[in-house]
Amino acid sequence: MRKIIWKGLEASTRESCQIKSESHGVVVESVIQDKTETYTYTLHATHDWEFRDITIRANGRKLEVRRTGEVWEVSGQLRSDLQEAYEVDISASPPSNTLPIRRLHLAVGVSADITTAYIRIPELDVVTDPQRYTRISQNEYLYESRDSDFRRTVTVDGEGLVIEYPGLFIREDT
Repeated sequence: MRKIIWKGLEASTRESCQIKSESHGVVVESVIQDKTETYTYTLHATHDWEFRDITIRANGRKLEVRRTGEVWEVSGQLRSDLQEAYEVDISASPPSNTLPIRRLHLAVGVSADITTAYIRIPELDVVTDPQRYTRISQNEYLYESRDSDFRRTVTVDGEGLVIEYPGLFIREDT
């Protein structure tokens, strides 16, 4: 089991995360605290970090997102608009960047365009989000939004877990 803490720089959050490898895959349990709310989530993925499902809770609200093959379900509703997505991206949580980083297995200098099921916090809703990841060195990835001018060079450890996401997150446990 790994325990990791991230500090949110732009949104003044603190995330305390436990990552466990179990017989059926990886389980990420996390608590995100901001100035007004606490969010908890449990994410399940395969051993290769391919997304399966997530449940997020905050002050009596709950969001459930599940992917089975190409079928996405959000709180019991089928979402055909998410069909091209392979994973979620949680706006307030750097561990979600590990999903595409581990799944894509990019060589240095190679890029991949992806679409994610983007979970917005505090709204607890899900929209599509086109992105590009480019591996620029052993431990650095250029993240680019494909529908805005947002881009950052993200530094990760050997397991693909974010160490620094400039302007957004920094690990406190390293």
